[in-house]
Amino acid sequence: MSPVRIIGASYVGMPATAELPPEPIKLTAMEALWVVIPVLQHVLLFAPLAGRLVHLKDTGDVGISCSASDGVRFVVAVSDADIRRLAGDEEHDVRVLEGLVPEVDMSELPTAVLAVQATRFEGGVAVGLTVHHGVADGRSLWTFVEAWASACRGEIPGATPTFDRSLIKLPGGEELASSILRKLTPNLPSATPPSPIREDLTRFTRRTFALDAQDIQRLKQRIVHLGEAHGTPLPRPPSAFAAIVALAWTCFARCKPFAADDDLVLFFFADTRDRLDPPVDACYIGVCLAGCIATLPAAELRGERALAAATLAVQHEINKMKEDPVAGWNFMSPALWASLDRMMNISGSSGFRAYEIADFGWGKPRRTENIRMNQGGQVAMMRASDGQGVQVSVSLLHAAQMDEFKSHFLMF
Repeated sequence: MSPVRIIGASYVGMPATAELPPEPIKLTAMEALWVVIPVLQHVLLFAPLAGRLVHLKDTGDVGISCSASDGVRFVVAVSDADIRRLAGDEEHDVRVLEGLVPEVDMSELPTAVLAVQATRFEGGVAVGLTVHHGVADGRSLWTFVEAWASACRGEIPGATPTFDRSLIKLPGGEELASSILRKLTPNLPSATPPSPIREDLTRFTRRTFALDAQDIQRLKQRIVHLGEAHGTPLPRPPSAFAAIVALAWTCFARCKPFAADDDLVLFFFADTRDRLDPPVDACYIGVCLAGCIATLPAAELRGERALAAATLAVQHEINKMKEDPVAGWNFMSPALWASLDRMMNISGSSGFRAYEIADFGWGKPRRTENIRMNQGGQVAMMRASDGQGVQVSVSLLHAAQMDEFKSHFLMF
């Protein structure tokens, strides 16, 4: 029997006063990439988010269609699982967590953009969101949650979100987005994701670790010392993001049986809103990401100066993004898919204030997690619940690998 049972579902309709877009909002090229990797799920009403992602047959494009008859599916469920364990355990009960987010079939257009689920437990409630990644990136998700939570507390949201795709200036404009769709989704309205994305998520072992402010400062100091001691000083002190990503990458290299000369790949996204010319509004709801890819041999990631070498590689990729923030927008290359077994993938950011903003009037959540972690080597990051540290959730295929990862991650 499933540990989570659906007991009802309804649709939150469009308010009569909502300003509806006069025509479908076409996806940018940055968003077109995500039509086949659609699911962004998180445990915890802007009009276009109540709409549907549709195939525009006349042009071959994909856009967000929103009408007065559209609405957001709201699911109510109950669970007899122990919410205290879910909120407190280091190791994830993946089977239960998977049931706390609403199921949405995004393999065929039209499809919903957003769905919400509230699950009642004895002693608590879980709020789960499923959002189409072609419409919103991580920053957009938390912008939405912040505005929603503010409204629930009876407060006026601090900023007005914008869905204006004309803010994203990419060479080629709409034709570039169309070419991406023709290449990645030639059978629209079918948008079936690649086979690695369709894996059974319950096969993976997942745990969540937290580094407090003192841990992070100690890690930064160790990285600086290692660089200086080996004659490769860092050009600047490491950020919390760079330091933690470097630590996770070295742990990934040590916990799996790679050959010493295997090239290990690190993939992470950079938010480019502030870097584009002109800059994009911070409250832009959409996808505005560049992919960053670093590669180092396994032997270097296991050596004495591994932390410094990994940090230098991360800083180098960030510098490249700053110099040309548009260059990494098209990250969906065959070479990237071919390296999945040697790749650590970072999602989220140490700057995402998930616990601080997701207060719906009941206080801060006890725990928030990224549910969609579908690779043996994925790391999801966010600001920790204390507002100072960083929460790091890790997905690996084998429990023994996770034990090895933990032994290095918490003993740097």
